[in-house]
Amino acid sequence: MRTSHRCWAEVDLEALRENLAWIRHRAGPRIKVITVVKADAYGHGLKPIAGLLMQSGTDIFGVANLIEAQAIRSVGKGWPILMLGACLPDEIEAVVCDDIMPTISSVAEAEKFSAVATKANKTVLAHVKIDTGMGRLGAPPEQAFQLIRKIKACPFLKLQGIYTHLAAVEDDAEFSRQQIDVFKTVLGEIKAGGIRVPMVHANNSGAILLERSSIFNAVRPGLLVFGIIPPGQRPVECTVRPALSWKCRVSLVRDVPRGSRLSYGGTFIAPKNMRVATLSAGYGDGYLRAGSNRAQVLIRGKRCPVVGRITMDQMLADVSHVPKVAAGDEVALIGGNISANDVAAWAGTIPWEVLTAITYRVPRVYRGGQAA
Repeated sequence: MRTSHRCWAEVDLEALRENLAWIRHRAGPRIKVITVVKADAYGHGLKPIAGLLMQSGTDIFGVANLIEAQAIRSVGKGWPILMLGACLPDEIEAVVCDDIMPTISSVAEAEKFSAVATKANKTVLAHVKIDTGMGRLGAPPEQAFQLIRKIKACPFLKLQGIYTHLAAVEDDAEFSRQQIDVFKTVLGEIKAGGIRVPMVHANNSGAILLERSSIFNAVRPGLLVFGIIPPGQRPVECTVRPALSWKCRVSLVRDVPRGSRLSYGGTFIAPKNMRVATLSAGYGDGYLRAGSNRAQVLIRGKRCPVVGRITMDQMLADVSHVPKVAAGDEVALIGGNISANDVAAWAGTIPWEVLTAITYRVPRVYRGGQAA
């Protein structure tokens, strides 16, 4: 795909469709899919991706906040949206009026939603979160039944779902299964109390791959939808396909003599005569500076090491071993045999950060079908 952009991301919509279909098959029949599209759909572009997922049949959208929920509402009406983050007090009225499903972790939150819903004469479909070991949101297990009874007692609150979040599923099987056991105990207490919950979910991307026996009647894939396997110590086999490739261009090629100091701080000194390409991307585009002197890029099908510190708008790559590199050549930052997981490893971080760090000034170019 030829483009005039200096730095851009290509999003393969067909890969997204295939990944969602694979997840549905993996989860099993009659399992609802809550597609998590937080942080601008993990850097892929929220509105276009929401439109595609509506066409591809996602059941529910998972978002972090009210702004993301409202962005999805602007694309199409009617899809259920679960707000996974805690609702701020001044957001409650908008959440109620826009028919967004909130996450409730405490009796105090339930009371606030009940008051606003009663005043608006609107029923709120609430999901209760149980903290089984993440320590971020959620009711303590011993308080869960009390919270659920409170919600059931509020005429304008309807208990739509209950869920938890696994904190270390990619690395720690024992702790993950302890979390699941705690969650199942809570579910047993709720059932014994005669309360029916329409939706029960615990499995994020990693748990869909690694803890299939814990799938209830819904799953919450995020990274996996976009074709990235969550990294960790537990081995996994998966056939999803990365949807995003990230590219820039060579802007200049220079011969550099031995002993030359390159980029800020002179952290790289040429050990020999070299040929170095200047690339039209930097941390201002979201390429993490922590990858300086460690990352690699793909030019003319060859991996080329990044040399010197990555700067705001540019970076340098050693192309001494690649013949005929010239200004205008396409460079893959992610794509080909370089994955988001590779970039994350070079920067000492995780692929979630790599993708969501790609900034607004990097145009997203969609291919493989219509995007909203």
